[in-house]
Amino acid sequence: MTDRTPGPFLYVVVCAAQVATQIDELITAAQERRWRVGVVVTPQALGFVDRAAIEARTGLPIRSAWRRPDEPRPLPPPDAVVVAPATFNTINKWAAGISDTLALGILCESVGSGVPIAVLPCLSAAQATHPAYAQSLQRLRSMGVLVDDAAPGGAGGGSFGWSRALELLERPSPGRPPTEGDRAVQAPRDRG
Repeated sequence: MTDRTPGPFLYVVVCAAQVATQIDELITAAQERRWRVGVVVTPQALGFVDRAAIEARTGLPIRSAWRRPDEPRPLPPPDAVVVAPATFNTINKWAAGISDTLALGILCESVGSGVPIAVLPCLSAAQATHPAYAQSLQRLRSMGVLVDDAAPGGAGGGSFGWSRALELLERPSPGRPPTEGDRAVQAPRDRG
């Protein structure tokens, strides 16, 4: 089922973690909330996702590599971004401003553009205690990134909680005026 109705556009950025094999759960939840969805994966995550199934579901190509300057943009600009699962590597590189993959480039640009971003971390307990991780989360939060704290590290058993990312985006952001992206985030819920 492909949702081609006009509406706000959500980028789902997928990192290489075992739960990435279940990313269709997040895509489905977003489409049920009236989001149009485009998927961007880190190069390492390509082996974790069913490319054909995702492209059939969204009606759009999965993005993983930079496009050539003469190629058209395959996705419209995002109104919001969800990073799920977000790995130790991606979180730390993103917080440091490293943009060496398409996924990281999109994340860095989205922060700079004020696009609302929600993150579902997925890492081991040992990685979650590394000092760089805590510093990276603090830095991302200071940039306005919404981090899911429901399951620190996100590596526990059971359901990954894909819809929590969408719930984070739908909460009002205290302490800053609403952006165009914030208004777009509210739009899917308003279109009952």
